Amino acid sequence: MLIRIALFATMIAALVAAASTATAENRVTTDITVTRSDGTTTTGTIHAPAGATGRPGVVLVHGSGTSPSPHYAQVADAFARAGIVALQYAKRAEDYTPAHRDYSLLADDALSGIAALRSRPEVDPSRVGLWGLSEGGWVAPLAASRSADVAFLITIGANSGAPAAQQTWANETRFAAAGVRGSMIDVLGRNGIRQLAGAGQFAQADYDPVPVLERIPQPVLAIWGDQDRLTPPGDSLRDFRAAFDRVGKTNYTLRTLPNAQHAGLTTTDGFDKGTELAPGYAELMGDWVNGLPGSANRQVDQPAVQGHSVTPLAPLAWWESTPVQLILLLGTVLALCGYAVSGFKRDWRLSQARPARILAAATGIGIVGTIALFLFVASTKSTSFGPLLFGRTLPWVALQLSALCAVAALGVVVARRGRLLDGVGTGGRVRWALLVCGGTGFTLWALYWGLLLP
Repeated sequence: MLIRIALFATMIAALVAAASTATAENRVTTDITVTRSDGTTTTGTIHAPAGATGRPGVVLVHGSGTSPSPHYAQVADAFARAGIVALQYAKRAEDYTPAHRDYSLLADDALSGIAALRSRPEVDPSRVGLWGLSEGGWVAPLAASRSADVAFLITIGANSGAPAAQQTWANETRFAAAGVRGSMIDVLGRNGIRQLAGAGQFAQADYDPVPVLERIPQPVLAIWGDQDRLTPPGDSLRDFRAAFDRVGKTNYTLRTLPNAQHAGLTTTDGFDKGTELAPGYAELMGDWVNGLPGSANRQVDQPAVQGHSVTPLAPLAWWESTPVQLILLLGTVLALCGYAVSGFKRDWRLSQARPARILAAATGIGIVGTIALFLFVASTKSTSFGPLLFGRTLPWVALQLSALCAVAALGVVVARRGRLLDGVGTGGRVRWALLVCGGTGFTLWALYWGLLLP
């Protein structure tokens, strides 16, 4: 009896193992070379159901960055599970930087992927479309608007506004989630992006995707996670709907995924991301593509709830333009350095110099600390900025106190001009003037960057 049970268990284990192998073999991957429109090539991987012929196909268009991510293989595999052939290709890295990227060229690359996939025996060339994530939500619609070879369009985490405004909204959302309020979020987060855009250091800062959306004849499935913290999901859904309705488009579906973050992954708060696709995400895409054209009737979910809406970025006025701000900052630093260096000449030193020293030290701390804090905020994705005091991070409070000390010291230096210059010659008067110029420049700079605002 025991022998029979053991044999039976062995047979069951073998069947389970065989089933597992069969499941793995139901999907195959093939590496290919994709020739781009400019004659260069890139690598690509096709994910397909085993033995597929005449199936729908989809080309995956990357989000920002060029580093390989396992997420694209995960999405491609989900398509293959649904009987859809997917191509993921290596994104163009040439001349792709935070300060420069060409959406038009990236769109041409996506169309090169379409041509490569349409030539494969696994697919029906009349049913090959595009899928775009995040930045791909700007690139893929542009590609679809240019070619009738694109049969459909899917976006996840796409944005209906300009990249600079979207990044500002993401910064503000991150600050708000950490409990930060006041000038740090109102000025530092917004003016930093405006300055980068004004200096030409923010790629495609003012790109407007709405006219492109209005030119897309293909069926569209646009998806947003309701916990998206990088793209405003509610605003974007409403703007997509408005753009399509303005031109009488009806073959579109706009969906909001519950408990999903920017890329359609599971999440607890929108800032973290799990390892699995959100429940229903893969099924939604698979059913929609396989059900075309009937599945592409006008369906619109309720927009996700956002903490605040996107506010367009105002153009820089002349006085806050990058050259003027740089001249102000450089002039302030040079004036203060001139004051400090000239102090080595004993007969140039001021009488009762304590207020002057406080002014010089406080301005130095304010400038260096603000730049360091800005770089930290720009380089981290953390939603925790440490302890807060009245909605302000402790470093920000310290910088504001330093700025207040500088302004107070400047007032004393000006008010006590006679005492400070008592018995001092021309060199000392020049040194006093340098200090006042530096302090005045810092006051104007600190006002613009919020150090002297609530």
